[in-house]
Amino acid sequence: MAKGRAESVTSSSALVRRLWQYCNVLRDDGLSYPDYVEQLTYLLFLKMADEQGDGAVPSNLGWETFVDLDAPSMHERYSKVLSELGKYPGTLGLIFRNAKNKIQDPAKLRLLVADLIGAFDWNGISADLKGDAYEGLLEKNARDTKSGAGQYFTPRPLIEAIVECVNPVVGEVVSDPACGTAGFLLAAHDYMSSSKKTLTKAERDHLRAKSVRGVELVEEVARLATMNLLLHGVSADSDDDLPISRADSLATPPAQQVDVVLTNPPFGVKGSVTYSKDGKTRRTADDLTARRPDFWVATANKQLNFVQHVVSLLKPGGRAALVLPDNVLYEAGAGAAIRRRLLETCNVHTLLRLPTGLFYAAGVKANVIFFDQAPPVEKNGEEILVYDLRSDNRFSLKANPLKRADLEEFVQEYRRHSKVKKSTRTATESPRWRKFSREAILESPDCSLDLSWSVTASNGEPALARLEAISDRIADQLETALGHVRAAAGR
Repeated sequence: MAKGRAESVTSSSALVRRLWQYCNVLRDDGLSYPDYVEQLTYLLFLKMADEQGDGAVPSNLGWETFVDLDAPSMHERYSKVLSELGKYPGTLGLIFRNAKNKIQDPAKLRLLVADLIGAFDWNGISADLKGDAYEGLLEKNARDTKSGAGQYFTPRPLIEAIVECVNPVVGEVVSDPACGTAGFLLAAHDYMSSSKKTLTKAERDHLRAKSVRGVELVEEVARLATMNLLLHGVSADSDDDLPISRADSLATPPAQQVDVVLTNPPFGVKGSVTYSKDGKTRRTADDLTARRPDFWVATANKQLNFVQHVVSLLKPGGRAALVLPDNVLYEAGAGAAIRRRLLETCNVHTLLRLPTGLFYAAGVKANVIFFDQAPPVEKNGEEILVYDLRSDNRFSLKANPLKRADLEEFVQEYRRHSKVKKSTRTATESPRWRKFSREAILESPDCSLDLSWSVTASNGEPALARLEAISDRIADQLETALGHVRAAAGR
């Protein structure tokens, strides 16, 4: 086994800078940001498996089979290793399926192997440090808007605030049916891990192998999620029970229910589900409806289907938080029917209205809806509390990014409300909180959850929240209509 001087690293930011500087070199070779992160994932996995020496990778396909070769031989051997490992099941299959060597210049591949990945003792770096560094790479990757990677990235401060509100505990299972690069799952895992000073062996084993479950449709993103979890110390006891599955969550009813669901499903009108017109499963046009026996309403709208899927995924008494675009709150037809059933069967108790500028897709207007899968013996809450973070707030990804402190008032009041009986909850004196009657919403024809009001600005002048909300809603409806027209024209 080839050994060299292992470099030391003291911070995740320093490690990210070191990892990312090589990307600039490889960009000259035609490698995109996502391609670079993907190649780092392959090499990191192989190097760490070699250091652990636990047989996770077959010896004839491991790091040692190419690390000491000259550049041309290394390039050829590395390409062969990726191809062969992709044929294996389980974790190897998730990481390496359809993997290809996209580094064209053998000399640059050798530079990456010898001077970067091979320069560190990765198992000697703490899980927190290398995990945070990998997440830093994913965030940098998300900033590359041309690649579209940003659609899989939710701002970390928002994730942390949501997790703290939902409060997963050790022993529970947290699921994300549209997990992207596993941001919600990792935050939930970290939160549970730090919630108790002392953990039993059974609790540690559960946290490592059973506490989080994610599903991701896109193969390349599923491999990043798997590696992200592995670097944070989340693994599997067997290849039949992996923390990440590469699948379409909306295709079939969930095989198992979970305690907590945290998710930011992909935005957009076009469906990604498996459709059926004559009983035969196939993918066809978007005007066909999704056939799921557990769904309340048959629709091709994937956002509405994710709402229905999450309800099916929760155990009785389970808790959920979903990031959803504005149109889900007011869309007529199937949207109104699904909102009505959600309010009738679940305890929808809190809505967080988010400002723009939080996501890498420009202009996204989103919300977080919190609800419990209330058991039949428990009555639903009598009101819905809404927190308006949107009015008078303008965020941007670079100049004024969202910080955890921006959500502190919401988190504190959410947790205060969760400790009192639903019937006695009250909105605070903050102008950003308001209480709405669940019964009144149910009595309205469209069961709209597009709940807003004029929030007074800090200077005492009325904000133009309602006017902005109306104009935004008109723009969203026009965009939705155009989306349907484009989909129809594309058939």
